[in-house]
Amino acid sequence: MKWYDEKGEQADVVLSTRIRLSRNLRDYPFPCRLKAEQKKEISEKVREALADGKNGEFGFIDMGALTKTQAISLAERHLISPEFTTCPEGSALMITKDESVSLMLCEEDHIRLQVIKPGFALEEAYNDASRIDTALDSKLHFSFDEKLGYLTQYPTNLGTAMKASVMLHLPALTKSGKISRFASTVSKLGLVLRGTYGGSYKPLGDIYMLSNQITLGISEEAAITNLKSIAGHIIEQEVEAAKELAETIGEQDRIYRAFGLLKYARLLTSKNFMELISIVRMGAATGVLDIPIEKINGLIINMQPATISAANADADDVTVRDKIRAEAVREAFADIR
Repeated sequence: MKWYDEKGEQADVVLSTRIRLSRNLRDYPFPCRLKAEQKKEISEKVREALADGKNGEFGFIDMGALTKTQAISLAERHLISPEFTTCPEGSALMITKDESVSLMLCEEDHIRLQVIKPGFALEEAYNDASRIDTALDSKLHFSFDEKLGYLTQYPTNLGTAMKASVMLHLPALTKSGKISRFASTVSKLGLVLRGTYGGSYKPLGDIYMLSNQITLGISEEAAITNLKSIAGHIIEQEVEAAKELAETIGEQDRIYRAFGLLKYARLLTSKNFMELISIVRMGAATGVLDIPIEKINGLIINMQPATISAANADADDVTVRDKIRAEAVREAFADIR
């Protein structure tokens, strides 16, 4: 079972929580100066360090062996960065079967360790990431300075070199026009709120990523506490706004119309799907529709363009892809009235 097939805490608003740690081995130059052979050496060292299985069973993917579509699909599923799809030579990805733990090897830094949890689970994700980080450091010896903290290729990540984030579904706040105000406010508190799929203030699916921006001069625990507090406030605001909105007959009609289109459509473009699934997800979150949130989350992840193409040999054609998407959504909602 993948992480997005599970229902976490406060799942009505929070799709997932992510902790990402950037680390570099002290005996090697930063990735921008690495040769392909050195990248492979680092990948093999990390692979060996996790071979005992104490921190999970990891698959190993040579990024150079993937097609462009397969690589982009990994980015759509939030397992790698979009930038990692462009420089595959010598780079690799290690990942658990449930996709909850992954390591990008020789991306912007030697190691980008990522832990994803369903729902709102900052402490749990951090504890898992910290345990794996400690195990790796004991065998690989990371670059660390007493004043600057963990040394990274880009100075903006110095210090903890940790990015904590929560993925939020905020349709009611988006509709009310309050998102830009929230984004401005959180930026003054060391955080950034941006769209996950598309533009900053009106992304596809009304899905946003709230993450810490400051890594130097603050502890990992303090950063997580700050993020948890502010995310909690935004979640409360969204729940209240969505509840009020869903009580109106106009919004209920919009929710049922969106559900009807998804349940019976024969073609669904990516844009159309994301717009409709956002409305349906809010309907599920507010109790207007009886649909498991985790089922909707799974569709959001698996119905992205490259992910459909990677899973279907004939889906490079846009129309074929839109047909496959519609079929998958109809099947998912077949038993829901």
